[in-house]
Amino acid sequence: MEFADALINILNSTVRVSVPLLLACLAGLYSERAGVFDIGLEGKMLAGAFAGAAAAAVSGSAWIGLAAAMLISVFMALVHGFASITHRGNQIVSGVAINFIAAGSTIILGQAWFQQGGRTPALSGPARFSAIELPGAAAMRGMPIVGTIYSELISGHSVLVYVAFLMVPFTWWVLFRTRFGLRLRAVGENPAAVDTAGISVAWLRYRAVICTGILTGVAGAYLSVAQNAGFVKDMTAGKGFIALAALIFAKWRPVPAMFACLLFGFLEAASIRFQGLPWPVIGKVPVQLMQALPYVLTVILLRMVGVMAFLPTSVLTRLLPWGMLGYAINTMSGMLFFAAAPQQYVDNPAFYWKLVFLLLAASNVLYFTFDDGWQTQTGRPAPALTKALAASALFFWVGVMYWGSMLPFIGNAF
Repeated sequence: MEFADALINILNSTVRVSVPLLLACLAGLYSERAGVFDIGLEGKMLAGAFAGAAAAAVSGSAWIGLAAAMLISVFMALVHGFASITHRGNQIVSGVAINFIAAGSTIILGQAWFQQGGRTPALSGPARFSAIELPGAAAMRGMPIVGTIYSELISGHSVLVYVAFLMVPFTWWVLFRTRFGLRLRAVGENPAAVDTAGISVAWLRYRAVICTGILTGVAGAYLSVAQNAGFVKDMTAGKGFIALAALIFAKWRPVPAMFACLLFGFLEAASIRFQGLPWPVIGKVPVQLMQALPYVLTVILLRMVGVMAFLPTSVLTRLLPWGMLGYAINTMSGMLFFAAAPQQYVDNPAFYWKLVFLLLAASNVLYFTFDDGWQTQTGRPAPALTKALAASALFFWVGVMYWGSMLPFIGNAF
């Protein structure tokens, strides 16, 4: 049960941490599908977080805070659209400017209005989005595994968490099953053809950036009004850029974007879990290193995908036996160590490293399974199963390193 509780806790943290990433990722999906590259997701989230917390603190209503967050984020999105759509300015420069404006203005206005060093007053009661207990959660809490998953992992989140995950199928439906979505994708791929059909390219792109502003406003409000009890300086902490990386990794598709955000959320949750725990051989590591792990692994993952995309399928297929051996080593070493010392297994950061790398393997499997652009030597798309197994084969050395790190602990346990 200790293992199950630890796993449920870290997955619960993953869901909570991935919500702003998911909302920002879907926000970028709308604008970039319309041909407007938006590097200002971070700035709009930060501005929305400040506006939401400030409005909620003044009014005492979390819903007014959410409306204020969406309003200010839509305004900044329209500024970006005015610069890049109407005047056809450089989209990167405009996005960076929005990030700088949000980073500076939130601190100045926070200090001028509340005199708390750029922070907003602490929120409580109706000024925050409280957790929602789903029907039957209390009755199922005593059930093993299934009851714990329902009561701890699925239930007990704020309404914005459920809105974020419901936005995934809604976004898929809008983009791929509606006339608006068809035109939006056409504007991003071939704006000249859309203009020839008598449809306003500029108006479609403005509607896309408005959708971006709404979703980034919800993401910012979640950070300051639901996940935390107020606004603090730079509270987005690069989440807009991680969301952008997740969007690129998911190839601008809603469902893979959700899994990518869950992956990056798990990396951040695991880094929080690592803090203060001794590592094999080297002992405790600085907190700053643990906080940097999600960003480092984001760069590694994107680089890995880029390298694997250029490797022939035949080369990766030859590595398949070694990949299966790596998974076998992972499984056997984990079972042996858990049987020897369950509590040490749960408290050991290497256990969470194993989950991280297994998720990285799974993400590569999903990525290349749905990527029809990976060609075989015949010029035709490689079979999905061959691509998936070949991609997972590269994780052999992960299994070896994990197994080696477990040997000293297994010896001490016995």
